Amino acid sequence: MKKIALVISAFTVCACAQTPADVQPIGQSRRAVPEVAQCIAQKWADASQTQVISQAIMANNAAVDVYVPGQQPPAGAAAIVRPQGGGSWVGMRSGGGGGSQASATVNACL
Repeated sequence: MKKIALVISAFTVCACAQTPADVQPIGQSRRAVPEVAQCIAQKWADASQTQVISQAIMANNAAVDVYVPGQQPPAGAAAIVRPQGGGSWVGMRSGGGGGSQASATVNACL
């Protein structure tokens, strides 16, 4: 019985890191997820002179959503940073708008 519980828990954790269907791929990076997410947040904050919200999707920032300035969780436009191999995969969710201009900035962090 304990083995089944462990498998279900592991599956649940893995499912959280999957990429949502409404995300447009931007690219990949050899850098770790926290580094890429921090770079994106910093560039957006510097450009907009406003606060940028980032939300850890998995423990230890293993997967992060960085919201476009002016957007709010959970459905706002955001850069989606997920682990892939030894680096990161980045996509853009255009949830609440503002995603098209912001995605150009993300490329500098890859």
